[in-house]
Amino acid sequence: MARSNRLLELLQLLRHYRYPVSAQVLATTLQISVRTLYRDIATLQQQGADIEGEAGVGYLLRPGFMLPPLMFSQDELEALVLGQRWVSKHGDPRLAAAATEALTKIAAVLPESLRDALDANALLVGSAAIPAAQQPDLALIRQAIRSQRKLLLSYQDGNGSSSERTVWPVALGYFDNCRVLAAWCELRQQFRHFRTDRMLSCGVLEQRYPQRRQQLLQQWRREQQIPAS
Repeated sequence: MARSNRLLELLQLLRHYRYPVSAQVLATTLQISVRTLYRDIATLQQQGADIEGEAGVGYLLRPGFMLPPLMFSQDELEALVLGQRWVSKHGDPRLAAAATEALTKIAAVLPESLRDALDANALLVGSAAIPAAQQPDLALIRQAIRSQRKLLLSYQDGNGSSSERTVWPVALGYFDNCRVLAAWCELRQQFRHFRTDRMLSCGVLEQRYPQRRQQLLQQWRREQQIPAS
C-alpha cells in the first residue's frame, strides 16, 4: 500500500474512535509495525491533523479536521449515489434536499476522475409509492426523535378505530409502501409501531421523555431481535 493511501486510511480509522486508541490496535488493523505507526502519526500531526496522545497512552483525532480529497472505490461511489437518489425520491423534502447537498459536498472534494464516474452513475431509483399529501411532516417527527421529545398522535388503526396516543419516538423506518414510527406508547406501556399514513395529526410536545433515546433504541432492538448496526 502506498504511504499516502496508508495515511488516509489511518485518518479514516481514527475517525471511528471516540476515545484514545492504542498504537498497537491501529498498527494491527493497518498491518504495519508500531514503529511505522508512530512515524505516520507524526507525519499527520505535522500536516495539521489534530491528533492528541502519545506512545503508550493512545491516540485520538479531534473533530473538525478536514480530510484531503476523498478516494472511493467504484462500488462505494455507486452505493453513495444510489442512496442519495433513493432518499431524494422517498424521503421528505428536507431530507431529500439534505441528501443532494451532501452528495454535492462529496463531489466537490473528489479527484476529477472520480467526479466523472459519479456523474456517469447508471443506477436508478423508481418513484415513491406514497403520495406526499398522505404523509405527516416527517421532518417534524425526525426532529422530535433527535430532541427526545414526546409526540401527541391522533391515530387510526387498520380497523378504522381512532385513539389519542402520547409516545416516545425512537426510530423512523422507511419502507417501499409506508413509513413506520417505532415508539414507546404511554397508553399501552410498551413499544408500538405507527404507520405515518394513519396519523390523523401529529404534534411535538415540549416535554422530553425521561429515558435516553439510545437506551430506548437498544431496548427496542432487543425486543425486535434486531442487531445493532
